[in-house]
Amino acid sequence: MSLFRLVLLFTGLSLILGLSIWLVASLYRLYIQISFTAPFLANFLLLLLILLIGLLIGGFVYYFNFYTPGSSRKRKRRRGFRANIPEGKTQAAAANLKAIGQQVGQIQDKIAREAFLKRSQEIKADLARGELRIVVFGTGSAGKTSLINSLLGEIVGDVNAVMGTTTEGQTYSLKLKGVGREILITDTPGILEAGIAGTQRESIARHLATEADLLLFVVDNDLRQSEYNPLYDLAQLGKRSLLVLNKTDLYTPEDREILLKQLETRVKDLISPADIIAVAVSPQPVELRTGEIIEPEPEITPLIKRLVAVLRAEGEDLIADNILLQSHRLGEDARKIIDNQRRREAEKIIDRYQWIGAGVIAVTPLPVVDMLATAAVNAQMVVEIGKIYGCEIDSEKGKELAISLGKTFISLGIVKGAVDLLARALQFHVATYIVGKAIQGVSAAYLTRIAGKSFIEYFRRDLNWGDGGMSEVVQQQFQLTRKDEFVKAFVKDAITRVVQPMKDSWEEELEPVTEEEW
Repeated sequence: MSLFRLVLLFTGLSLILGLSIWLVASLYRLYIQISFTAPFLANFLLLLLILLIGLLIGGFVYYFNFYTPGSSRKRKRRRGFRANIPEGKTQAAAANLKAIGQQVGQIQDKIAREAFLKRSQEIKADLARGELRIVVFGTGSAGKTSLINSLLGEIVGDVNAVMGTTTEGQTYSLKLKGVGREILITDTPGILEAGIAGTQRESIARHLATEADLLLFVVDNDLRQSEYNPLYDLAQLGKRSLLVLNKTDLYTPEDREILLKQLETRVKDLISPADIIAVAVSPQPVELRTGEIIEPEPEITPLIKRLVAVLRAEGEDLIADNILLQSHRLGEDARKIIDNQRRREAEKIIDRYQWIGAGVIAVTPLPVVDMLATAAVNAQMVVEIGKIYGCEIDSEKGKELAISLGKTFISLGIVKGAVDLLARALQFHVATYIVGKAIQGVSAAYLTRIAGKSFIEYFRRDLNWGDGGMSEVVQQQFQLTRKDEFVKAFVKDAITRVVQPMKDSWEEELEPVTEEEW
């Protein structure tokens, strides 16, 4: 406790004690004077004195107990622990980035890992940035660069009607009255251009658009389906867009109103009518009767007013939404890489166990059900796949899962279906005298593969078979392995790994014994 509070406490207690003594003495004299004539009133005054002193002491103690530095922490502890849940979008993005940092450490490819770390650092820097990012998007001849020129008030690019003028993103600084933040506006390559180069430029434009806080989608006519598709894709990502109808000087007022209504109808599920703005950023020269040519001023004021209104009302949310989106997308990309990495490692385990199982069956022919129990659903394989997905399960649990899957194979007829399928595929490649053992061995490998692929899905879903249960997963994997191209490749591999060694072994057993060997 500070010295000031100690002095205050001592002074307060002294004052309370002094007042109490004074009140007791004064009221005692008053009590003596009136107790003979009005005993009830005297007792009431005595009770009032006791209550007043109690209230003074209680109020003083409560004040010091409630406002001491540690008291609030104690009260919080008494109320229980609360998780530190991010309350804002930027806090959620920061939490995502922290999780991504842990994910990136699991990526084995060095180049991919460094790329993710770099992008993560860029998004972290965006958390503290102060500017708003606007991206101008649309076809190459819609007038995107002219729009930026008008907004900036100076020529910043090569402005003409040729498709493909802007071949890469170009960013400029823009100031709008009423918007406190700096605005960065980016001109993008046009979309829907022909050729390989046009496709590459569109890819650049789409990438820049996905990183924007706000999009200006520029058109110069009714919206075609090929233009609607990228606008829809960006809206699905959560991008806020203004639809800018340019070159309205080429239309009569009646035609312009009709065109605006058509645009409203086409994008009614994506953009509100207030965000569809008509402009003429580079109006055509007008020849007067006198022969004089005048250059009309650009009609861009409606767009500027709408930009200011949107950025002032939604600027902070637009930045936060974009940062949150970028962090989510980076996290999804990292998860995809890790998932593919795990799948490749699990495939190696499946490949190893399927041929081990085939070898065991080839050496020791067993009934199909036993073959399934000993090879196709191998408990150790389950344990090893689980480790890859961070699921530590013991051999007993692995055996339990293996037996359960084996029963599902039998109940669905997967075992019989696999044997019949492989028997047909092997009939032209296997000698009659070893066909039975070969079919059993290859079927064991085939069923082991289906089991392993099924368990990959189980572990990918965090130890969950999904709504359709184990049966649906097994059937899906069986259908995938029944495709002709897979069966041909599998049988070719099986002949090399199973059938040919079996044939060689059989021929060695039948080889006649020479006199020297005798």
